[in-house]
Amino acid sequence: MNHTLNIISSTFASTLRGWRGTSGSKTVEQPASPLVIYDREGCPDCRLVREALTELNLDVLIMPCPEGSNRNKRQLEAVSGQSTVPFLADQNTGKKVSGAAAIIDYLFQQYRGKSAPAQIKPATLNRLTSRLASAIRGNAGVQARPARMAEQPLTLYSFESSPFSRVVRERLCELELPYHLVNLGKQQWADMGPAKMRFAPGPYAPLANTKRDAFFKAHGNVQVPYLIDPNTNTQLFESADILKYLAKTYAL
Repeated sequence: MNHTLNIISSTFASTLRGWRGTSGSKTVEQPASPLVIYDREGCPDCRLVREALTELNLDVLIMPCPEGSNRNKRQLEAVSGQSTVPFLADQNTGKKVSGAAAIIDYLFQQYRGKSAPAQIKPATLNRLTSRLASAIRGNAGVQARPARMAEQPLTLYSFESSPFSRVVRERLCELELPYHLVNLGKQQWADMGPAKMRFAPGPYAPLANTKRDAFFKAHGNVQVPYLIDPNTNTQLFESADILKYLAKTYAL
């Protein structure tokens, strides 16, 4: 698909979801060990879990389980005794949780100390619009593509509703490449809008002592997607460039 059309349909998908998975908590204490999520990017229920993760500002290790490949699915079956996604393994508590509703409830209780808000829960309307969002994307991020394995997980800075980040996450899933997902959800009005054309006037300043602040100090802006591949010492902005890199480096 032409990249511009790809981004346009991704934007429609985010709009259909009401741009859930945009805002992130202003305060968060990341777990000592990464949460592990077995995920399929185009799966409607998995999307609801990733939206909750952005809302909670939690980072996770994503183990993509696309249809048509068993590489990560075998590990999922060994951990859970099943092959259904989404599935959460929390190394900090030893808890293993299956299904969007149970995972979202667990994440909010464990990492925010309260029940998930109604708009986050996988109720009928939420599931319907999530399915429609997957349909708009032509079920991208569902089927496996032939790919080389990566020795180490990649790292992707993203937030769930970002249209540019979505197309990269879809490709990472299709190539079955594990990656650390670092959520950079928007924490204040000054964060809203595209990275190079924010809605708030004046110089941009993220909240102090946050992941966005650290990213801003390192790069001079807070722009996603941003990919780090420790296997090749590569760091990239821009979704089009990242997709070309993934195709050249990992696709067969």
